[in-house]
Amino acid sequence: MTEIAVRRPEKPGSKRMGFFTDTTTCIGCKACEVACKQWNDLPADGYQFKRGGSYDHTGQLDASTWRHVRFVEIETPVHEAVRTPMDTFIGAATDGGGGVSHDVMDLVGMLEQPELDKWVFMSDVCKHCTHAGCLDACPTGALIRTEYETVILQADVCNGCGYCVPSCPFGVVARSPEDGRAAKCTLCYDRLEDGLEPACAKACPTDSITFGPYDELMDIAARRVTTLHDRGVDGAYLYGAGEDEELAGGLGAFFLLTEPPETYGLPHRAESPVQENVVPATFAAMGAGLLAAAGVATAFVLGAKRADQKMSRVRRMRGRSW
Repeated sequence: MTEIAVRRPEKPGSKRMGFFTDTTTCIGCKACEVACKQWNDLPADGYQFKRGGSYDHTGQLDASTWRHVRFVEIETPVHEAVRTPMDTFIGAATDGGGGVSHDVMDLVGMLEQPELDKWVFMSDVCKHCTHAGCLDACPTGALIRTEYETVILQADVCNGCGYCVPSCPFGVVARSPEDGRAAKCTLCYDRLEDGLEPACAKACPTDSITFGPYDELMDIAARRVTTLHDRGVDGAYLYGAGEDEELAGGLGAFFLLTEPPETYGLPHRAESPVQENVVPATFAAMGAGLLAAAGVATAFVLGAKRADQKMSRVRRMRGRSW
């Protein structure tokens, strides 16, 4: 994990904080989206219906949308209706009263078919990764890890280079079209400083979003998975926590899912671009600066040497002793 950049003497024992999002209790109300935008003074996404669109006007996480509720329609293949041969038409005019074999639709079989489709919802957010690629790629120090082990972006330090955008395996970080600076969820760092929970978790009416110390959230999530398994929901699992901690070293905001992660727009595997034998971008930038300085110094020395040689030639031509 990247070194913590914010340390407060008055809070020496700060714990890692995070989100646990249970998709099985999300109702798609988007209260979290609205609360996030209200607290952080972010612009609305509009409400126009588009061809091929849905009630999800937001669409995705971006520089002005730090919480996004995905509307996912699970399409179940419609099985061909069961057809069974039945000799039922007795006395048909064409066969002089004999039985005629027909393939007729079995209505009982239709009723036994699975549901045609269903909706699942997921409130997506920045994952506040243990190994945050965006943080390591930032050359200005705009992205830092706080005393709560969350990752925040300081807008006044961001130079809009955009290196953090492709470095995020979850597509969270985005640049503002207005000023070019990047932006993302801060896990309501300003609220945490005052002992308040993030706005999205506070507004969630079903407690689909749970905020708290990371270790406690892990216990809550594990018990919830066990409960769902006991109820017959065998597909319930944790994404980004527990046995799934290879995702960027573990996610500070993890999820309980019942479908494959790709269904929710999440990658099956998400590795931070940081590797053991690759220096962080900040150090790379410092190294490039030192090389550039060395190049300037070398050019200065060579220039001085050429000037000295030129003066020597001039002195020889004039026969003077300098």
